[in-house]
Amino acid sequence: MTAAAGAGGGSAAPPPPRAVARTAELLGRRAVRAVPVGGGSICDAYQVVLAPRAERPAPGDRGHGSAPREPAGAASRAAADAADAADSADSESAGSATTVFAKALDAAPADFFAAEAAGLARLRATGTVPVPEVYAAERDVLVLQWIEPGAPERAAAERLGRELAALHGTAAPSWGTPGQPCYLGPLPLTSPPRPTADPAAWPGFHAEHRLLPLLRAAVDSGRIGPREARDVERVCDRLDDEAVAGPPQPPAVIHGDLWSGNVHWTADGRAVLIDPAAQGGHPETDLAMLELFGCPELPVLLAAYEEVRPLPGRRARVPLHQLQHLLVHAVLFGGGYGAESGAAARAALG
Repeated sequence: MTAAAGAGGGSAAPPPPRAVARTAELLGRRAVRAVPVGGGSICDAYQVVLAPRAERPAPGDRGHGSAPREPAGAASRAAADAADAADSADSESAGSATTVFAKALDAAPADFFAAEAAGLARLRATGTVPVPEVYAAERDVLVLQWIEPGAPERAAAERLGRELAALHGTAAPSWGTPGQPCYLGPLPLTSPPRPTADPAAWPGFHAEHRLLPLLRAAVDSGRIGPREARDVERVCDRLDDEAVAGPPQPPAVIHGDLWSGNVHWTADGRAVLIDPAAQGGHPETDLAMLELFGCPELPVLLAAYEEVRPLPGRRARVPLHQLQHLLVHAVLFGGGYGAESGAAARAALG
């Protein structure tokens, strides 16, 4: 019991979660309410309601969040810009409360949230798929536009299928993200040291920068068996065989982590993409990931996609393009994912 609690006969209000306090600080607003929400299996996430900009907290009043400090110079301008963007997205009036989404990860790498913000910008720049606005991306917190969730709808799935086809029709300047960070969950992804957009470079890129680093991590942690590891290596050795990998494909802009949890169905009948590992990649990777754990209205989505962008023979290549994500799950969660990785490798080889 603290001295204050003992003297007052009650308990002191707990401090706000760090992500909430930092959101209030960065946007220069008092947090009046914070509700934990789903943020995937990696980060802590909150819906944060911020007081109107006209409201000034009393000196020393922390409320749910910290009383905003007055930053100086560029930091002050950045905070003002973020607050203006949040107001614009959430309300017609700067005198209204604003709702945002904030997430945090303890001991996150310095560039972790900056990489996600860059990925959202990469997707937004294509003009093909909806993504949330970014209000702040700091080492310890990412603050995004709050988008009211809704139920999956057939029309939204059809639209998303067409939007994904348009996204995958957007050329990327290189495989991966050379010179820029990229993470798949908490795992860093490497890229070629120099940009390359050669379609013939995909087999080497996918083996060297995607499958083999994950395989080594799974082997080192004892989360994949020797037989399964050999099968994954066999896939890497045969990626230049069109019977395994399909015809050459130039790098396209892809989401990179498109499981169903990263499709945010909205109250206004849209599907918004969140939490990307956006990069230059193979379009079939996104589609295979949607199929790995299931997605609402998936047959409708895929049919709409293939009306715009047919992919002959794709069904046979689904295990190949699911292998990377199965290895990620083997590294992070163990369990049966090592065995599933081996099974996918054997299926990819035919």
